[in-house]
Amino acid sequence: MRVISALIMAPLVIYGVLFLSNPAFTSILGAVMLAGAWEWSHLIPLKTIAGRVVYTAAIAVLMWLLWITGLGQLIKPLLLVAFLWWLCALLWLSKPQFGAQASMMNNSLKMVAGALVILPAWAALSTLHAHGERGPTLTLMLLMLVWLADIGAYFAGRQWGSRKLAPAISPGKTWEGVYGGLLASLLFAAIAGGLYSHSLQWTLAFMMISLLAAMFSVAGDLLESLMKRQSGIKDSGNIIPGHGGIFDRIDSLVAAAPMFLIGFFWLAL
Repeated sequence: MRVISALIMAPLVIYGVLFLSNPAFTSILGAVMLAGAWEWSHLIPLKTIAGRVVYTAAIAVLMWLLWITGLGQLIKPLLLVAFLWWLCALLWLSKPQFGAQASMMNNSLKMVAGALVILPAWAALSTLHAHGERGPTLTLMLLMLVWLADIGAYFAGRQWGSRKLAPAISPGKTWEGVYGGLLASLLFAAIAGGLYSHSLQWTLAFMMISLLAAMFSVAGDLLESLMKRQSGIKDSGNIIPGHGGIFDRIDSLVAAAPMFLIGFFWLAL
């Protein structure tokens, strides 16, 4: 079932990225991210349906405000916020007991964290997709980068994994898996960058950006694992047969996307 779901979803995602207009892509992406926000509300955990609806609606309102104000004008401040947030998230991951106890303060913290995870990622992907004629291609390259990092980590971890990455958060993840994912990302970036640009300088810059994004994708994966462990929930949802919830599929992407765009702007590609 897991393979069948992937075979159905992947062509739909690729078609949407490459052939939808940016407003249509942004809208559908917004719906996906709101589904992720709904699942995040379960991980907080918010105990009532009404509370989860209000939280998801608040994220939707923030998206709408960002959109009507103009993502192009707000994207750089949003990326700065995302960068600072993910640095804080790394600190949180180093202290996995922080926020574990159910309380109003911790729930409020996790509600804010959900907004900081979802909104910059949505804005970054929408902005990248709107980057002229090459925007859709670059967006697809980012998605493939994250997918291959996950695949590389999975197979390297199964084959050679021995040193635990974060046993208090996700006992199955290993440093060998991380190295495998980063290597897969670099190989993809080298090949895709070369084919895309035919420029060694551009390809090397793209490899640097890809490595940065892949490194933070691990943090996104771990953060969701931490949220699930603290809330005692196995999967964020069950909407995708064999894959769990929406957020289980985008946990790496939400961290990688802002970092990818930060690198893109920094290197002026």
